[in-house]
Amino acid sequence: MKNFAAAILVAGLGLVGTIQAEEIKVMTSGGFTAAYNILGPRFAAEHNDTLKTILGPSMGKAPEAIPNRLAKGEKADVVIMVGYALAELIEQGQIEPGTRVELADSRIGAVVHAGAAKPRIDSIDELKQTLLSADSVAYSDSASGVYIQTQLFKRLDIEDQLLPKAHMIEKIPVATVVATGNYQLGFQQVSELLPVPGVTYIGKIAEPLQSVTRFAGAIPKEAEHSEEAKSLLAYLASKEVQPEIQSTGLDSVP
Repeated sequence: MKNFAAAILVAGLGLVGTIQAEEIKVMTSGGFTAAYNILGPRFAAEHNDTLKTILGPSMGKAPEAIPNRLAKGEKADVVIMVGYALAELIEQGQIEPGTRVELADSRIGAVVHAGAAKPRIDSIDELKQTLLSADSVAYSDSASGVYIQTQLFKRLDIEDQLLPKAHMIEKIPVATVVATGNYQLGFQQVSELLPVPGVTYIGKIAEPLQSVTRFAGAIPKEAEHSEEAKSLLAYLASKEVQPEIQSTGLDSVP
């Protein structure tokens, strides 16, 4: 009889766990994706939940961009994106007030085709010479690419020479077009360069010319699982996961 009662109790606990399990919809942009791919499954396993991951850039005209998805009425429990793009969503009233969580900082790096000589980019003069010497340059359609196109070339006083041979790559990681040989040099946030095969990572651009992109997460209004979303964001920002965050090329928030 005791064994029968215990079996019922175990079955009941399993049923409760099944009932409580939730599908958390997470929209995340490229720069944080590598870290999320490591940490998200851990969180889901520990909390008996599932994560539905929706990838998209933090900004831009592409329909996959997170702001455009939300504008079309697509639902999410968590958004993870470039901090200033998230700030615009907060101003627009699309985010639940007070739910923004700072997650990581990202710096810009560069790659060349696997096996190619590694140029120097860690001083201002070296970066300038490398850009001038390159036959073609690719950069992203997100935060790092906008900075390169609108500010970096101007700061180096090489805008006229670079714009004819430098191109913004939409929707796909910049390193993929370098891996295929379509571009000689590719710039993007380090965390988006490292996972791509077929390229050699050079390093980060000269620190005086860096543009540090903050990644942050928040909960959209009308999120169906806001409590679970808060737990996920707290986990992604926690001290214990910082080694994994840093392993993907991101920097911990100071």
